Amino acid sequence: MPKKKPILKSMTSGEIRRSYLEFFEGKGHTIVPSMSLVPGGDKTLLFTNSGMVQFKDVFLGTGSRPYSRAVDTQKCMRVAGKHNDLDDVGRDDSHHTFFEMLGNWSFGDYYKEDAISWAWELLTEIWNLPKDRLWATVFEDELGEIPRDDEAAENWLKQLGFKSEQLLFFGREDNFWEMAETGPCGPDSEIFYDRGSDYCDKVDEKDHTCEVNGDCQRFLELWNLVFIQYNRSSPTDLQPLPAKHVDTGMGFERMVSVLQDVDSNYKTDLFTPLLDTVQDLAHHTDEEREEYFTAYRVIGDHARAASFLIADGVVPGNIGRNYVSRMIIRRGSRFGSSIGLNEPFMAEVASSVIDAYGEAYPELMRNRKAILQTLTEEETRFHRTVDTGVTYLKNIMDEIEASGSKIIPGERSFDLYATYGLPLEITRDIARESCFDVDEPGFRDAMETHRLTSGGGRAIGELTEENIVIYQDLLVQLKESGKLEPDGVSYDPYALNEIHGPVIAILKEGEPVEEASSGEGIEIVIPSTPFYVEAGGQVSDTGTISSLTDKDWEVRVEETREPVQGLIIHSGSVVDGSPHVGDNARAEIDRDRRMAIMRNHTATHLLHGALHLVLGEHARQAGSLVAPDRLRFDFTHPEAVTPDELVQIERWVNDAILANYELVIQHQSQKEAIESGAMALFGETYGDQVRTISIGGDKHISYELCGGTHVPETGVIGPFLIISEGSVAAGIRRIEAVTGFAAQECIREQLAQLKRISALLGVPTEEIDDRIMSLVDERDDFEKRATSMRNVVAMAAYKALKPSEIGGIPFLSAHFEDADPEILRSLTDRFREDHPSGVAVFSTSSEDKPLFIAAISEDLVARGLHAGNLVKEVSKIVGGGGGGKPHLAQAGGVDMNRLDDALDSVSTWIERHIK
Repeated sequence: MPKKKPILKSMTSGEIRRSYLEFFEGKGHTIVPSMSLVPGGDKTLLFTNSGMVQFKDVFLGTGSRPYSRAVDTQKCMRVAGKHNDLDDVGRDDSHHTFFEMLGNWSFGDYYKEDAISWAWELLTEIWNLPKDRLWATVFEDELGEIPRDDEAAENWLKQLGFKSEQLLFFGREDNFWEMAETGPCGPDSEIFYDRGSDYCDKVDEKDHTCEVNGDCQRFLELWNLVFIQYNRSSPTDLQPLPAKHVDTGMGFERMVSVLQDVDSNYKTDLFTPLLDTVQDLAHHTDEEREEYFTAYRVIGDHARAASFLIADGVVPGNIGRNYVSRMIIRRGSRFGSSIGLNEPFMAEVASSVIDAYGEAYPELMRNRKAILQTLTEEETRFHRTVDTGVTYLKNIMDEIEASGSKIIPGERSFDLYATYGLPLEITRDIARESCFDVDEPGFRDAMETHRLTSGGGRAIGELTEENIVIYQDLLVQLKESGKLEPDGVSYDPYALNEIHGPVIAILKEGEPVEEASSGEGIEIVIPSTPFYVEAGGQVSDTGTISSLTDKDWEVRVEETREPVQGLIIHSGSVVDGSPHVGDNARAEIDRDRRMAIMRNHTATHLLHGALHLVLGEHARQAGSLVAPDRLRFDFTHPEAVTPDELVQIERWVNDAILANYELVIQHQSQKEAIESGAMALFGETYGDQVRTISIGGDKHISYELCGGTHVPETGVIGPFLIISEGSVAAGIRRIEAVTGFAAQECIREQLAQLKRISALLGVPTEEIDDRIMSLVDERDDFEKRATSMRNVVAMAAYKALKPSEIGGIPFLSAHFEDADPEILRSLTDRFREDHPSGVAVFSTSSEDKPLFIAAISEDLVARGLHAGNLVKEVSKIVGGGGGGKPHLAQAGGVDMNRLDDALDSVSTWIERHIK
């Protein structure tokens, strides 16, 4: 066994993180901030799940950066899809939902020699890991189709103190990295650390051998160095890339466990403050903490993950990312109850998360109040229903076990979530404790069916990748021909409304052409453009591109987009003439439409500020639409906004408009902007240099990162009117509003409507309220009299009826015209008074559809008769369904023509069920 050399155990996790960043900064790397857990601009991912996500566009060739070397520590979540570690959290010492990935990157700059030598230097010279405990793997294709990575192998053997026997070759599964079935790919080199024979968890298994990429815990993978050198165009075709990249990833938690020399990630200082808080809350001894360490691990992991999710704007909800947020909070809470924490406690643990991670991730500090409040509210909601939900789950398991199965159907597990708030993962945890399992695909199918039938739409639509090859090739051609500058199309939607320049490309149905004809849909490229590309919720500009020469032609631009970085495409149709490549053109935006969009965009910033002031700092943007006719603003808030709050919000925004604040627009580094208090919106992608919009001068009533277009002063916005407020999803509200001319038109319409109402009521406008209240009182009085009359009529009709008998049991089935359900219930009460033992089924019609109420006396219920079963069978005849309690139930239908048949079936049902 290799000799153990002391490790720098004195390093805290914060010092390890900083030393990594500073080491590579010293090697010429730019320190890049972590992107949000919500991957901006990438609809293929639920969460950012690796460090390479924010550089994906560079590897795909659709984007670039102002630096060629980068280093970062990236927030990651793996709770969905192929990368889902949730099921292992709590069961072992290494899996997490949230984790940090350290990475250093080269974009066409250094390659294998530097990547390997710097990795060796950091591990052995800076972090003092013993050289004889480090192993490296490199690629050798088991199919013999791809060249062996001898370059990486040779560079490993050059490292001082690295021995040849510590270099191993593995095949495609272990040492070849691919982003997808096609695209960038290449060999990788993984670095392992030998923790010693004490860490082997297979020591008692016969014929077991500890080895790299083996099945025991002795050899721990620390770091993966990916060398992106090929482009895969098919399963068998690999072409060398013109620019080769380095993409590395180091699991921070496991690296800290090695450097702090502990046998669990959860025993590092990344988790010990969190678990100490749990221990204090549970009043456990150290021995009890060890006994219940599974629960401690789940709580620590989930409190950390939830804190980071909420800080990035992902609040608890019912679908997608919001479902994950809700699930991990509730799962953490449920594990807490297993160790005696029966009151909301997650906020206490989250407070420790914020204290431990706040320096590295300031968004936690900025959103402390929102994090703690959201956690407590969600736990409180969960506690209201969890006991009932668990009881029903256990009843379901008893029922299933009696039928000889151990699988809980997906529909049943979804009912537990929809009715009692038990997420699938909690149902699965409880089921497995009793050796049951859950039909997970069935659960997801039931959830999707429910979402579609309730009008919620698909959680995640069909995801398609745009075919960017055509645009990539076009961009290269335009640059090589000199028609475009190296940076691509010059983009300035802020300074000018009109730009002149030559047409340098026309595409029709995705193919480049030299000319187009009137009526055809085309895409057109010019060297510079004033058209705004849709981003940040703001829609793209429309306008025209027209001829500056004698060849008169005009293209109506309906959409502007950037399929690859540097190439801006104007999509539209030729409305006149025939544009040709090479024609001189005028590109002009629709100025009135742009101004309306600008008014609405600046108003969204003011609305965001108003929400913070009136509702609290937790009310943060969760999506928006800035269009010319309206603005839509989604925000995090646990309940409906009250009418009084809406009045305050609207008044605050209009006061800010009337104050005519100047907008101050600056460009600065993202780090400087965030540190100075600018708000970044989750799910948006920001570059290293950002644009900030400040409103209110020293007051800073709004200060956000934003690339959109805005008015110069708030007074230009005009009136601001909220036209609706409602729920989008659990914990997400939506406000729609109008400004400018649209608001003026809304005011005119409402005033005209007020005048019409005044004339109809025959009172001045100031007396409309009183007159309407008087009419409401009159209506209520009329409805009471009408209901009373219907009761009298129904009771008279009931008295005229005589029940029949079957087997000595009186029963009555009858239809009562124009009776509401309450009247039918009162008639069933009267029937039971008149007949202490009996069956009654009464019907009426509601909106031309049949409605039934069934009642069965208690003695007959004891004999096995069930009103819910009865009314369900009766309603089937009229195309409906229903159910209820054994003694009283209700159902509806659709076919009034078969009402008599349904009522006639009551006697048959009674005969079949009398025991």
